[in-house]
Amino acid sequence: MTQQEPANPAFGEADLSNCEREQIQFAGSIQPNGALLVLREPELEIIQTSANACDFLGLESLLGTRLDQIEGDLADKVSCHLGDRMDRIPIAVKCRLGSPMQKFDGLVHRPPEGGLIIELEEASASLNLSQNLEGSLRKILETASLTELCTEAATIFKDLIGFDRIMIYRFDEEGHGEVFAERREEHLEPFLGNRYPASDIPQIARRLYERNRVRVLADVDYEPVPLEPGLSPLTGRDLDMSLCNLRSMSPIHIQYLQNMGVNATLVASLMVAGRLWGLIACHHYSPRRVPYETRAVVELLAETVATRLAALESFVQAEAELMVQRLEQRLIEAISRDGDWKSALFEHSRSLLQPLDAGGAALLFEGEVRTTGEVPGTHELRSIGGWLDKQETKGQISTTSLGLEAPDFAALTPVASGVLAMPLSSVPGEYLIWFRPERIRTVTWGGNPFKPVIVGNDPSDLSPRRSFSQWHQVVEGTADPWTAADLSTAHLVGNTLADVVLQFRSVRMVIAQQQLDQVSNQVQGSEQPVITTTPGGRILLVNDAFKRLLNSPAPELSSINDLPALFVDPNAVRQSLDELLRHQNIWRGEVLLKAKEGEFRALRVRADAVMSAPDQLLGFVFLFTDLTEQKTAEKARRHFQEKLIGRHQIHGLQINSRSDLLYRNLLSSVIGNAQLAALEITDSMELAQIPAKLESIQASVARSRELLEHLMWHAMADGGAEPSDDPEPES
Repeated sequence: MTQQEPANPAFGEADLSNCEREQIQFAGSIQPNGALLVLREPELEIIQTSANACDFLGLESLLGTRLDQIEGDLADKVSCHLGDRMDRIPIAVKCRLGSPMQKFDGLVHRPPEGGLIIELEEASASLNLSQNLEGSLRKILETASLTELCTEAATIFKDLIGFDRIMIYRFDEEGHGEVFAERREEHLEPFLGNRYPASDIPQIARRLYERNRVRVLADVDYEPVPLEPGLSPLTGRDLDMSLCNLRSMSPIHIQYLQNMGVNATLVASLMVAGRLWGLIACHHYSPRRVPYETRAVVELLAETVATRLAALESFVQAEAELMVQRLEQRLIEAISRDGDWKSALFEHSRSLLQPLDAGGAALLFEGEVRTTGEVPGTHELRSIGGWLDKQETKGQISTTSLGLEAPDFAALTPVASGVLAMPLSSVPGEYLIWFRPERIRTVTWGGNPFKPVIVGNDPSDLSPRRSFSQWHQVVEGTADPWTAADLSTAHLVGNTLADVVLQFRSVRMVIAQQQLDQVSNQVQGSEQPVITTTPGGRILLVNDAFKRLLNSPAPELSSINDLPALFVDPNAVRQSLDELLRHQNIWRGEVLLKAKEGEFRALRVRADAVMSAPDQLLGFVFLFTDLTEQKTAEKARRHFQEKLIGRHQIHGLQINSRSDLLYRNLLSSVIGNAQLAALEITDSMELAQIPAKLESIQASVARSRELLEHLMWHAMADGGAEPSDDPEPES
């Protein structure tokens, strides 16, 4: 009998042992600073309400009533949007209801099970969008570093919403959070630099942060207002309130905030490349309501910050790629000059160590050990190479606590607690390894992360941790963590070095044919396609990586003259081969290979004559690089620009000239930010990551434009300006 998965606890029934699975989207109640209506389509009959709806809206009865039977203009305001998509971002409306007639701000969306949800709050004065958006967008765009961006963002949000404390909260690889930037009232204790365990924000809450980008709690001591009836008449189940702004919050989260002494919160998500990078967490120490327009501006600015984050992360990678290009040039020059590359690798040790903030580095290659900086002894380095060979992970291997993971190396902790290794070939024991020393450090947590709960004499006493005083943890036996940028840089250096090793071995194979069996196995096992030939063009080796690109069974290739038939343009290939054979002219270019299953595959070819002396030709080496990812990235670039230009042409909303100009200016800033981010990403990002990154930015622009349009229409409705009868459609 298989063990069943534990059931997900219903809203309000979770404890700290299972709060990760609490179904917080099925809250069944709302905060009392608004009212909620659920409507059946198409007749727009009200079938479910919050218990306070009649009193809040000044109406006699609601259940069973059609929207057009209610005095006011809510029915008209909702009906004109019934054909719109409302499952991602709620539509904002301004309306008048009740007796006496009152103004309300409304948000309308469709839950997954169908019908309509309308949330109504007391209307608030419109923001000065020019003052609150234009300058902020410009400041965000002008930031040049991660620290500057987050600090500027905290300042912008502090000025915008006036909460007592604004924190830019960043998640690490393990899900723990760190207060990366902060703006606060002077009398408050600083949280900057504090870390909070991943358990403070359950995974189900993180998923909702990805979907509902701004969440507000107006008063931590509120009394939840239940829905009536409790279950949705459409489904017979709890109403999915994932996109509801008024949705009640988990009692555990409420207790958590009460333990912190916080009375009101606003949290905005920072989504970078489809992942939850962090949060803009805002705390206030007295109840505080945040009206719709302010929330919309918050979300729009958060999208802009996230886009800038993507650009800055790409800029860091661009600097790493420039360093790798310089390294590759030195290595190739060393091969041409000295017939070797290993000395050039360590010629400028600072350029090898500094980008990864490493204390030392070691090369293990063909039984030889070369080092720079602070590293273990030669015997220990060979042992580390053997340990790396035994790891299940193929490719990059990293740890910050070698001595803890492999106790045999505990004595090396002062020098080599952190290890980051890149294999250079398929041959065991061949690695480039970076080392970091142990750093005994104090990590400041916002409360003891190892004692998150208090248990009294009764199970009902179970409560989130009550202490948020700074708790200091002394960490020993570990090095500073390898960041995503460190890992990416190591990957770039390792791949470049692997290419150099492969080329070096390919050349040596031609020069030393008596060692053909040993060296050809090394070339044969490479993942990069390689062909080597004699001076007369007889093919010595076609490695398996090249054969895998061809139709099965692969054609017999005995001569260089057999190659043109493999390509879409055999004449061009034949001409390049002729230049190579007759004049030893290097061949650099792109070719289109007739690949397997009738496909065509773009390859970059790099062909060189192998000379043992200026007048002695030994043969030729052909290296091919699959350009599939590059072509996909180029297609993504073109698609991004076409989509950005096509879908986001800056047309006005045809409301009034002043508002129309403001809309154009704000949208121009959003698109300009996206184009700059896209340029930096496509100039620096690893090819395989570019399409997803660009798609993420495109989605952010679309979301920002939609938010901006909602915001503009909402503001104009409040100001009394009437839109054109024939608004220009979106391109």
